Amino acid sequence: MCPVMPCLINGAWQADAVFVSRLQRGDEPSAGQVRQAVTAAIRAFGYSGCAERVAEEFGDHPETAVIRMRWARAMAREAFADSAPEPGPQADAGALLVVRPRLPAEQTSGTREAMT
Repeated sequence: MCPVMPCLINGAWQADAVFVSRLQRGDEPSAGQVRQAVTAAIRAFGYSGCAERVAEEFGDHPETAVIRMRWARAMAREAFADSAPEPGPQADAGALLVVRPRLPAEQTSGTREAMT
């Protein structure tokens, strides 16, 4: 089974990194400062290390962690707003991705011969 990492897709890891960074709400950091703080936090703790620290804070201090996470999410969203890829003209948000299993090589060669 392949691991799925939805947090890397939706930007939650950026908010986690802001959350565990040294940035404070009163500092009113710029987008550049937020991006630098995210980079430093990921280098220091890694993706899972940031998530672990967030979980620890929510366990130890849930009331203040909620406030800090709201702020961290807003900062990450603003700082990385321009880094999200925009869908191209061919993108269809309502489309489904269909994945079919591959057939063994001997079955595909036999099928191709039967079709010709």
